[in-house]
Amino acid sequence: MSLSLVSNAHLDDSSAKIRSKPVPWEGYQRAELVTSEELALIKKVDRQSRAKVESIHLSDGQTYALLYLRLLKKLQRVDTMQWLLVLIAEALLDHDERIPLFARAAQSDPDLPYTPLIRTLEAQDDFVQLKSAQILTVLLSSESTPLQHQHLQPFLKVLSSLVQSQSQNKRDVAVQCLESLLARPECRKAVWAIPGILAGFVEILLHKPGPQMSYQVIFCIWLLSFEQDVAEQINKKYDIIPLLITVAQAAVKEKVIRVIIATFSNLITKAPSENLPAMLVAQLLPFSKNLSTRKWSDEDIVEDVQYVRDELERNFESLTTYDEYLSELASGHLSWTPVHESDAFWRENASRLNDRDYEQLKTLIRLLGSDDKVVLAVAVHDLGQYVKHYERGKKIIADLGGKARAMELMTHPDPDVRYRALLSVQELVSHPWSAV
Repeated sequence: MSLSLVSNAHLDDSSAKIRSKPVPWEGYQRAELVTSEELALIKKVDRQSRAKVESIHLSDGQTYALLYLRLLKKLQRVDTMQWLLVLIAEALLDHDERIPLFARAAQSDPDLPYTPLIRTLEAQDDFVQLKSAQILTVLLSSESTPLQHQHLQPFLKVLSSLVQSQSQNKRDVAVQCLESLLARPECRKAVWAIPGILAGFVEILLHKPGPQMSYQVIFCIWLLSFEQDVAEQINKKYDIIPLLITVAQAAVKEKVIRVIIATFSNLITKAPSENLPAMLVAQLLPFSKNLSTRKWSDEDIVEDVQYVRDELERNFESLTTYDEYLSELASGHLSWTPVHESDAFWRENASRLNDRDYEQLKTLIRLLGSDDKVVLAVAVHDLGQYVKHYERGKKIIADLGGKARAMELMTHPDPDVRYRALLSVQELVSHPWSAV
């Protein structure tokens, strides 16, 4: 993997400035932190032209790979760590064949190459942190055997912090690092176990980034969707399906739509029962029909769109109105679909909300805490329909806290929520309590 695959203009600009700064190497020697042999090697590359340094790396690469890592391990001044990371990055840039030179440093010292690089991830200096993340990604992505927990885990924890950062540069570098690492199955499993990374991806997409960042984040999600556990749980945990549909609808770049549809294809293939109902609720079927009428330069999009559309149509035909209602309830995105105001639907299905220890009823009551006024209005309306058609439900709703919440909504700022709450409360108090 080439170092250039994790690129950032801020890092590049800073690297050029750091290269020209003096580092007190003689002082380190006087303090016996650097040997005379190490000093002699450093002098050959310190503040030399890129061409001169490149010729030295070409002829004596193994010596310098070991030197940079050893010095990084024992020297902790920020300007020195910056300089060493710049030289390591320059040695690796466009020279994948040098990656083994750094990996072989473990033969001289088992702490190398990873321990000093992982330590520098914790530095307070942004450049040191991001440059070491860039280098670690190159080395770890190139390993021929599964990555060791003690190397991967601390790195992913730092990436989790970076991807949730307010700094655009930190998010940019972290997403690119993850994009490379997630090609490895052990990394996908480890990333899925750290909720902050997915939460960071969702937060980035919610803030409508540019097409390149959108593509890179969704590429990471696509890679994760190859894991069975991820495919089964990602929408339930992160509400990813409606979010990706929203991004696709606004996308101007074909590659963004391509990776979203490829992600949907994976989710359907690996976990159809967990994802197809949510896709139907989120109106992916009409959107996929729209996509199938467009002209695409990439044949993969055509195939994936057709597959997604076919699966959604097949599932839609077998979906009962109650299945549709449960899918909408599970998604948390209640809207005024026909079932909510159908007396026939409620007469037939109200008591089914009691199944599995009132699981669906509890979900409905939880939605009375939504920030979305439409969801609130529909949820409190449904509560009224439930008790209207299942008299014994009044005590159940009171015991589960639904009655108190419905009464609170009678003073909600939104007039429709207030009106729906008033109607539901009338149903809740209109008859004497019945025993369950």
